[in-house]
Amino acid sequence: MSDSEQADAGTAEEQGPVEIDEEMARHLANKREELFEKFEIPDGFPPEVLEEAEARTEDVEAEIQAELDERRDLRDLTTWTTDPIDAQDFDDALSVEERDDEYVLWVHIADVTHYVSPDTEMWTEAVTRANTVYLPAYTVHMLPPILAETVCSLVEGEDRLAHTVEMHLDKETLGYEEIDIYKSVIHSDERLTYTETEDRLDSDGEPLHDDLSLVWELADRMHEQRKEDGSLVLNPRRDRAHTIIEECMLKANKAVTHELMWDRGVEAMYRVHPQPSPDEWGEALQEIQELDGVSVPGDKWDEPRKAVNATLESAPKRQLDKIQWAVMKVMPRAKYMNDPFGGHHALNFEIYGHFTSPIRRLSDLINHWIVATNDVPEDLVALCDRASDRQKDAEQCEREYRDFLEEVGLSPDAVNNRGIEVVED
Repeated sequence: MSDSEQADAGTAEEQGPVEIDEEMARHLANKREELFEKFEIPDGFPPEVLEEAEARTEDVEAEIQAELDERRDLRDLTTWTTDPIDAQDFDDALSVEERDDEYVLWVHIADVTHYVSPDTEMWTEAVTRANTVYLPAYTVHMLPPILAETVCSLVEGEDRLAHTVEMHLDKETLGYEEIDIYKSVIHSDERLTYTETEDRLDSDGEPLHDDLSLVWELADRMHEQRKEDGSLVLNPRRDRAHTIIEECMLKANKAVTHELMWDRGVEAMYRVHPQPSPDEWGEALQEIQELDGVSVPGDKWDEPRKAVNATLESAPKRQLDKIQWAVMKVMPRAKYMNDPFGGHHALNFEIYGHFTSPIRRLSDLINHWIVATNDVPEDLVALCDRASDRQKDAEQCEREYRDFLEEVGLSPDAVNNRGIEVVED
């Protein structure tokens, strides 16, 4: 999310939706249909997939009760979700504790593979789609929305099945002392928006204030540690709430990858990001240096990621998008591969993979299955290629739709953050 998008998102709760007339609504619908055909993105779900999803969302409480004996019961652990105000589903939740000699951070992810397994129509459909496509004010889901809105949503005040990543962190280094990944039953105490999280952090004595303050302290340290280690941070001015979620999800993804590669030595869907050549990095830094009011620190030219981080922190707000674009132009595309070696250049992680969004990414869905069963799909290489290709198509589709919105006089960021309402006048 760019700096301007964050500003718009921050005020979306007070602003109403973007108003358009019926003719413009038809215009947008026609453009979406054209793009979906061009990129082979299926909008509606086949009846058999919807029927299967409907059947899996019945008798929720009874099914959770039946699962309790086979899972870790974490319902007494203080747990909460943090999402945008307009979120329809809540697929990740956090818990945190400080102990005498360690911190313990729990990242709970909705247990999608309990409901979507390789022998289901929903799994087949997920492989076809490979990801959820997010256009401004319009979403094409990877899995039927009823899952995300019911059994795979960690809603406040209800028991839910989860896949938990429990991380015991060294107090000095925040390195992993122990990683435990297991199926669980959780109970979310509260559903917070990003704005509410910011308010609670400033309000001593309010519910969750102490937990949020602790997790913010950890997230802030993890963020600074990543930058120091050479991780590229293109959004340096994120608020505390977004930073908490981003850093905790990165920590959980990295922990799962560590478990899969170093402890089990299994193939999985790893995220590999090649690095630009030295000449390409040089071109990007030169382009950034020539921007008005921008200066790349002279002592950082030999460490391009750190150079960009330092420049973004001191650059005028009006130049942030241009700096980000100069970097993105030289960055090779990240892709999914069945082994992690090659690393993730932007994050500066030796190995990395996705786990925290199985409701919207095929890679995470498959990694959940591998973690839970140790069963690696035979066609894993083909699945990696498909996920990479479909992500590229989804991003291009979004880019062309955003360009179209600008052509017809609509702000893509405003539409994305505030939604659309069709009005007669």
